[in-house]
Amino acid sequence: MPDHPSSVAQAGRAPDRSPDAPAPRPGSRTLRADLGASLVVFLVAVPLSLGIALASGAPIMAGLIAAVVGGVVAGLLGGSPLQVSGPAAGLTVIVAGLVDQFGWQVTTLITVGAGLLQLVFGLSRLARFTQAIPPAVVHGMLAGIGVTIALAQLHVVLGGAAQTGALDNLREFPAQLANLHGGAVVVGLTAIAVMVVWPRLPGPQKAVPGALVAVGAATALSVALSDVPRVDLPGNLLESIALPVLPDSGLWPAVLGGMLTVALVASVESLLSAVAVDRMAQDRDGGARAARTNADRELLGQGAGNAVSGLLGGLPITGVIVRSSANVRAGAQTRASAVLHGVWIALFGVVLVSVIEMIPLAALSGLLVVVGLQLVKPADIRTARAHGELLIYVATVLGVVFLNLLEGVAIGLVLAGLLMVRRAARTSVRVEEPTDAAPRRVVVEGTLSFLSVPALSRVLNEVPGGEPVRVDLVVDYLDHTAYDHLESWTRRHRATGGWVEVSEPAGTRTDPQHGRFATWSQWRSEHAGHTQEGPSAPMLAGVRAYHRETAEHVRPTFSGLAAGQSPSGLLLACADSRVLPNMITHSGPGDLFTVQNVGNLVSGTGALAAVQYATSVLRVPLVAVCGHSGCGAMQGLLDGVPTDMPDGALGDWLRTGRPSLDAWRAGHPAGRAGAEAGFEQRDCLAMVNVAVQLDRLRELGVDAELMGLFFDIRTADVLVYDADARAFRPHDTVGSPVGSRPGPGLPAALRG
Repeated sequence: MPDHPSSVAQAGRAPDRSPDAPAPRPGSRTLRADLGASLVVFLVAVPLSLGIALASGAPIMAGLIAAVVGGVVAGLLGGSPLQVSGPAAGLTVIVAGLVDQFGWQVTTLITVGAGLLQLVFGLSRLARFTQAIPPAVVHGMLAGIGVTIALAQLHVVLGGAAQTGALDNLREFPAQLANLHGGAVVVGLTAIAVMVVWPRLPGPQKAVPGALVAVGAATALSVALSDVPRVDLPGNLLESIALPVLPDSGLWPAVLGGMLTVALVASVESLLSAVAVDRMAQDRDGGARAARTNADRELLGQGAGNAVSGLLGGLPITGVIVRSSANVRAGAQTRASAVLHGVWIALFGVVLVSVIEMIPLAALSGLLVVVGLQLVKPADIRTARAHGELLIYVATVLGVVFLNLLEGVAIGLVLAGLLMVRRAARTSVRVEEPTDAAPRRVVVEGTLSFLSVPALSRVLNEVPGGEPVRVDLVVDYLDHTAYDHLESWTRRHRATGGWVEVSEPAGTRTDPQHGRFATWSQWRSEHAGHTQEGPSAPMLAGVRAYHRETAEHVRPTFSGLAAGQSPSGLLLACADSRVLPNMITHSGPGDLFTVQNVGNLVSGTGALAAVQYATSVLRVPLVAVCGHSGCGAMQGLLDGVPTDMPDGALGDWLRTGRPSLDAWRAGHPAGRAGAEAGFEQRDCLAMVNVAVQLDRLRELGVDAELMGLFFDIRTADVLVYDADARAFRPHDTVGSPVGSRPGPGLPAALRG
């Protein structure tokens, strides 16, 4: 039997699949979709991998090795099922610097070390900390990398050679324009033109990757041209595998720094790409819930991939948004697509080496110029500007381009910190002049820290002595310096005969809070040398909160009710602290005449007097009885009647509930219906008790419509007693409540 009736409705729902849960066994349709998507990604990945290896100063085949490992190893082990990993433009500048400093084989050792660090990141569950990097810094870093790639590869497009730094590339650009190499220029510009125009052409041909078309067109054109440098390979993919070598002992600190740099940048880029892939997959599937990325597992997969890629002589890998977006758009369903694309690249690198050697270097460079510039995204610039972080973005870009990646990111992080400090100091302090109905008001908004004390002091000193003042602290926190200054000013102003009240936003906690930042009430409590203790503390705190936050807002309502009451109904409910009559009936002041006693019994002088007053004096059109789940009075009836009932007033009171117990034992329909719905015994007895109390009211000749309610505390649902079925039903399925006469129907306060 279900624990609760709502569990029956939920039983038919398909459970949400955890990111770590095994994917459902793919059918033939899924396999066909993954196979088709893998071929599309393969066609995108080959030219990009070759171009990134060229731009990194690495052996050309290192790009294909990394693409194979990224597809197979990271595809199998990663936490993002639809993400495709491989060599990425975002790592090009870093790898080129490492190759220039240490040589290629030591760089592969750095790749291995970076992979091991990523494994540590994943095992330590550090993925969430990458979210602390401001987006403006991340986007600025990628844009800076893109600009650096474009500046360097533009020289190759023009038939020359890339320089070592952005400044050198800019300085040599005029000379390069004056000494163009005709064949290479035509090939490179053709590749750029095709990359730019192809996605904008109408028609189904856009399904063919633009990178493949660009390289294919440029290669075909180069056949008719002479003196065009082409890719030169020493052998096939298997012959290009090379093990790392150890650096000289004096280079180890720099090598370890390179490992950390590659690990951090590759991890951040992979996780950002995975988030984008999740969104694209959800949009493609019409909002259906796709498998989410497991960030820590993704770092483990990337770490394993980098370790293997470095050991085989490949470039560092990361999640690549270009390949991943192509994978999603092509209809991939599982990680099989990424794995298969790696298999196709491996076959291509072993069997079709001669095809690779036909590709002109200028074609790959033209491809990289466009890919690099695509990292400078107008949407990122607009977002940074909208959030007041454009300076961070621009500074990061310039730092990466003209210094190096680490220094550029460091500049961005420092500026982000300074911006946070500046925002912390930008507290808004304003004065609202007094009126006949309200005192002078000082409103403080924002963050009230020591940096804001000068502005606060200037405004407070303008308040004339002896005047009543209310200080509204609409702040997210205040530190000790700000509290101390405000407290000192409050004492001085009161000494002049003025009245001061300091208020806080609704919902502010008032319990003591140790630490650098706290609320006004918390600071006062700590400095008073005591905490709010004792039985009366919660109620007194509530009274203070009422006067501070609520009284002013409800005063007009109560002023209108001061002359008398005209409630729309009487509600007799249990005195249980969890039963809030006004909340479960969505009623306000003056709407309900309420009576609460133990077990919601129509018994005793108090309850009967309330019923008489409500019906005879107030003329309420409705009398409702509300029971609830988990009722202690009903449990007392089950446990103690008739022989073991405790002595005293409680025992006497509960004995008046014996008719309800007898009716339940006799098989009252309300109790049977509750049991069939999955309620426990005392809840079924509570339902019967409501029905019996309604019968009691009917016997008393109450001249009002009668209604029964049952509040299920576990679900916060209110059930209504159905007179015809003699059972409790959801409020929107009951035709009419119990009635001793037709009556006017449900009042507004009790309508669903």
